Amino acid sequence: MSSASWHPVEVISRSSAGARAAGIFRRTPLERSDQHVSWDRTDQAFFAAGACHILAWTCRAAYPDRPIAIEALRVEDQVFHVYARWGTWAFDHSGWSPESALLAVNEAHEGRPLERTTITTGLAEFCATHAHRMPDQYWADPLPRALDYLRRHVPPWER
Repeated sequence: MSSASWHPVEVISRSSAGARAAGIFRRTPLERSDQHVSWDRTDQAFFAAGACHILAWTCRAAYPDRPIAIEALRVEDQVFHVYARWGTWAFDHSGWSPESALLAVNEAHEGRPLERTTITTGLAEFCATHAHRMPDQYWADPLPRALDYLRRHVPPWER
């Protein structure tokens, strides 16, 4: 789904749903092997699984005057979800939610405790270290789509 074809009903239901586990949107084998198929998923699915790191870095870049950290959730040694954090708030495919809620729903979905770690490297080094795609490795440029998605969610400091 392109960012130009999102539906207001989807945005309203998403913004009122609160934190949702990233694992709900795990990519299928076809979505992992075909970037076009992966790209055509809903924005929430795309940014929950496959481009969460792009959304997190976009969030930090969009608010340079805010101390936004990049956090990762790990299962064993594998990073499986990345999100932006401002104080006690987290931003990911679910929009802005308390970080404690994001951690709780992901741990419940995975059925085990997760390790949260702060990412202190840049996007390129993160992608190289953790086998994640850089923006130019997607079917199309994900940065405008990420910025559009970010702008649909009011940050906590503007409420």
